[in-house]
Amino acid sequence: MKLHSTATQQYQTITAYDKDSVEINAITYKHSLIVLPETKPAQWSANSFEDLNMTDFAQIEATMPDVVILGTGLKQRFVHPKLTASLAARRIGVECMDNQAACRTYNILMAEGRKVALALIMDAA
Repeated sequence: MKLHSTATQQYQTITAYDKDSVEINAITYKHSLIVLPETKPAQWSANSFEDLNMTDFAQIEATMPDVVILGTGLKQRFVHPKLTASLAARRIGVECMDNQAACRTYNILMAEGRKVALALIMDAA
């Protein structure tokens, strides 16, 4: 799906997505990544939902967001609370949704000026 450009183009904005990739400011990515409004997208160590571990969430925590939008692939899945416990302890919310919903939600929160992190798992599941 192609999304319309907005005045937020100075930020990392999701400009398109499909089941295999995400486009951020017209650059296509096909690997798991962490996206923050004001920094270049970073490759994320998460290779699949099933293999998520504490190290993957420590990488997100290091970005110090207020809220994390976790894109769990083609379908919505929920992570075990022990994986997000350190985020919860710092009062960082985590919302799980499929990648397409995660991309749309990230754009809305980013446009509102929220300190949001988008963590996308790009797997075929």
